[in-house]
Amino acid sequence: MENEINNNSNFFDKINNILKKKKFFLISVSILIVLSILSLNIVNLYKDNQNKKISEQYIKAGIFLSLDELNNSKKAYKEIIFSKNKFYSILALNKIIENELEKNPEEILKLFDIIEEISHETEQKDLVKLKKALYLIKFTDPQKGKDLLKEIVDSKSIWKDVALEILD
Repeated sequence: MENEINNNSNFFDKINNILKKKKFFLISVSILIVLSILSLNIVNLYKDNQNKKISEQYIKAGIFLSLDELNNSKKAYKEIIFSKNKFYSILALNKIIENELEKNPEEILKLFDIIEEISHETEQKDLVKLKKALYLIKFTDPQKGKDLLKEIVDSKSIWKDVALEILD
């Protein structure tokens, strides 16, 4: 019994000595952990705030569109695309094309390039390529559009069948 008390006492003494020796290190690690958690939360709050702003801008652009204020709508949609938001940028480009807000095909292709720069999943990138190919075929360069469709076919994408159907 007395031996157990000595062992426990020795154990706690050892821990106490280790804590005293490593006090600065433990405090530093604790502060780093707290700062990391705080910074992650701040980054998440910032991203949420940015997403809210962009979603509000998307809604405003839709309101401008419904009021036939096409220039304001086009400007708002382009700002969304330039923000490179993964979700709303694609929707904004679709609205610009669907409602023919931008008449210049070169400008539309530049907007497609911006959307392609945004890192997406492979299937989403292929969908953007498919839309770009359809736009090229319809408005500017059918051969370049067909080349993009062939890329989709070769990539084993879920859009492969759609691309093959368009090519035929």
